[in-house]
Amino acid sequence: MIALLQRVSSASVRVEGDIVGEIGQGLLVLLGVENQDTVEKTERMAQRVSNYRIFPDEQGKMNLNVQQAGGSILVVSQFTLMADTRKGNRPGFSNAGDPVLGERLYDHFCQHLQALGVACATGQYAADMQVSLVNEGPTTFWLQI
Repeated sequence: MIALLQRVSSASVRVEGDIVGEIGQGLLVLLGVENQDTVEKTERMAQRVSNYRIFPDEQGKMNLNVQQAGGSILVVSQFTLMADTRKGNRPGFSNAGDPVLGERLYDHFCQHLQALGVACATGQYAADMQVSLVNEGPTTFWLQI
């Protein structure tokens, strides 16, 4: 499982012109699921994302997590994070989780974030989405479990 975290001052996702998810300050999380991912890995990733300290404290140091900073999370499914780009001119997607597994773990990830007390908005799984964001910093981290 891969989560690409971007610290944002705002982010939104549109499907067919309509906003389906939107946040102010917080994290945009692009989430990729692999075939071997499990519910346990998904919960560990949600815990890690919710606790990851990438927001500045009073001294400007990255010491606060999203909740401590008063932010929320927008989660967007992103199977292309699983692309094998080591050779050739076309990415391979054999590592990406099948759509049924991917959607189940994506939904579980979002539900687990909410159970942890994190305000969470979502994109629409497997839709053609347009994602807009204002990346603060820019601050972007790649987490893999």
